[in-house]
Amino acid sequence: MSPANPAPWGSSFRLVAAEKWKAKSAAMGCAVTDALVEYSRPLPGMRVLDLASGTGEPAISLAQRVASQGSVTAVDQSSELLEIAAERASNKKLLNFTTQQADAHLLPFADYSFDLATCRFGVMFFSDPQRALRELRRVLKPGARACFAAWGPMEQPYWQTTIQIVHRHVGGSLLPAGGADPFRFAASGSLPEVLSAAGFHEVEESTQNLPWTWPGDAEEVFEYFCQVSAPFRPMLERVSADHWPVIRAEAKAAIERYRVGDEIRFGAEIVFVSGKA
Repeated sequence: MSPANPAPWGSSFRLVAAEKWKAKSAAMGCAVTDALVEYSRPLPGMRVLDLASGTGEPAISLAQRVASQGSVTAVDQSSELLEIAAERASNKKLLNFTTQQADAHLLPFADYSFDLATCRFGVMFFSDPQRALRELRRVLKPGARACFAAWGPMEQPYWQTTIQIVHRHVGGSLLPAGGADPFRFAASGSLPEVLSAAGFHEVEESTQNLPWTWPGDAEEVFEYFCQVSAPFRPMLERVSADHWPVIRAEAKAAIERYRVGDEIRFGAEIVFVSGKA
């Protein structure tokens, strides 16, 4: 699918994009996944909840860490993406991994069910973060940690070479008013404030600059961005067909500056936040 003619966004299209790019997307995000797993400090025997799990990370990595005596439940609103996650876990012969289609604002679990919760690049998209985090605290055991990874500011290589180039050409709103915002918690203290308001204590925040490496070429990076970046869909759809070649050429040149051998090596500024129930 060429970004010169982006397909309408929908669950079926998201599934096709997720399936097509799952290996390279996982490779690009592996440093963030590994960092979140280390940050969450899983122990054998823990019962873990992973929110907005999508195609399965960090849930799959966590299932390997909590071992057979522990378990991981991957939650997402998309049953199709969870099917990919379940297939990936099955390929790794993980018997302690389960999926559950659910809304983070209304979790289908009993009080005090989990020893640990994680969420990688999901909390920014909750329609009511404080409500969702209160619901998360309900299903955690007292003293259990909830650990989040969120995007830092837009002013970093991956976004500057993709969405910012498109925005320079089309102008107008970057994101729909009141819509999903990947950078919602980029500002220091913003996610800790919501976590504290939801009743979590011993809230901590840190920022890490991590590898964000695409194992392929610049054209693929831009195509991937256009296919999976749902929050920016309205802006992408404002681009006229005859304008796409110019945008694509400019983006390719910008992305190529980060090429090292056969890889595009961006860095990513990621915000990590945790709190205890």
